[in-house]
Amino acid sequence: MKTIVKMLIAVLILCTGAPLLANAVSWSPSEIEREEKAAKGIMEKSAVVCLFQSGTADVKKEIHVNDILIVYRESRSHQLQEVGKIRVLTYAGEDYLKGEVVEGEVKAGDIAKKGDVASLIITESEICK
Repeated sequence: MKTIVKMLIAVLILCTGAPLLANAVSWSPSEIEREEKAAKGIMEKSAVVCLFQSGTADVKKEIHVNDILIVYRESRSHQLQEVGKIRVLTYAGEDYLKGEVVEGEVKAGDIAKKGDVASLIITESEICK
């Protein structure tokens, strides 16, 4: 009898704990939340931005100071759309680039590419100073 009760308790604990794992994933933001986020953080011409890159030799071989990187944003249909251009000002440490927006409007989360190399626009923060 004690064995049956212990097994039922174990099954009950396992059954109630399983849904908690599924709730660990966040839901997609609503259209209003997307618009609010889009209104914030947009950087226009002459804004200085910070880009994260891998710091590997292929990046340093492909991207140089004064190069122009094309900036893309992922659409709802998961297609990359060109939204602007950034001129590389300098390397900031091993993993970052400092750049200036020269065309369009960019924001954190956009991707700046040159050839096969890509960098992630993270912010206009202190990291690149």
